[in-house]
Amino acid sequence: MELPIVMLPDVQANKPQIPVNLSRVGVTDVKKLVEIKRKGKRPIVLISTFDIFVDLPSNLKGANLSRNFEAVDEVLEKAVNMPVYEIEQLCSDVAHSLLTRHEYATQSEVIMKSEYVIKRESPATKMNCQEVVDIFAESTAVRKDNDNIEVRNLVGAEVVGMTACPCAQEIMRDTARKELEALGVDNKKIARFLHKVPMATHNQRGRGIISVESKGDASVSLETIIKIIEKSMSSSIVELLKRSDEAVVVEQAHLNPKFVEDCVRTMARNIVNELNHLPDDAVVVIKQINEESIHRHNAFAERIATMGELRAEIESLK
Repeated sequence: MELPIVMLPDVQANKPQIPVNLSRVGVTDVKKLVEIKRKGKRPIVLISTFDIFVDLPSNLKGANLSRNFEAVDEVLEKAVNMPVYEIEQLCSDVAHSLLTRHEYATQSEVIMKSEYVIKRESPATKMNCQEVVDIFAESTAVRKDNDNIEVRNLVGAEVVGMTACPCAQEIMRDTARKELEALGVDNKKIARFLHKVPMATHNQRGRGIISVESKGDASVSLETIIKIIEKSMSSSIVELLKRSDEAVVVEQAHLNPKFVEDCVRTMARNIVNELNHLPDDAVVVIKQINEESIHRHNAFAERIATMGELRAEIESLK
């Protein structure tokens, strides 16, 4: 005897007691293993965290959240057999899939965060080591007329480096000049000494952040973003250092002192020079946070602009 089929109630499809539209409904902190392929190199395996959302109309009590998991799993399963080279494209595919599965939704959003391990070598002894960089990507898909879907992607990175304060250094330079003059050293020798030997100053651990948002067809190299951030500070930092390496890092940082504002402006210039393929309507967010060593507060600077605006400003300086 066959048992009767029992249809379970779809509670999410009921009308809510308070019919209000919700901007985002979804799941957060979904961990997945993601493989990103690279041409001519071994693939990158990332342990990634996803936040996944759709909007919800006022006539539905809830969203079917299990469909979000299905969308992620479906796209990541395809990635095993098809080459995926960009994390923002992966997020874009998931965002597309969400709108396909949630027919009532007009917008979906996917946020991905990962730790990316890069290879580095110490500056003097050339020892190999690894550094960890935070990378992230976001995709927002919007359903337009005739069910056309428009996607904007965002990709970015946060890199830790080192900055040396120019203000305190200038004070120490003036003190050294007066002491050398008191010892009878002539001005030419003083100038040569101060040019070759950097003066003491206080340091900060800096965190540079760049994100680029553009339409789905514009790709951005994460490795380029990471290099731009590293080059914007007084010096990059390395996990494994011998004494000779420490001397190089400290000297390099003190020969290249920078305020938090200098770091953001340097990143802006390098973005224009090294990401010149980006369209004018791409939105660039640049941040620098310096964790002060002699203050309790942190220093902060930011620039938000379109690529076209940055190009115009940098070109006007030439």
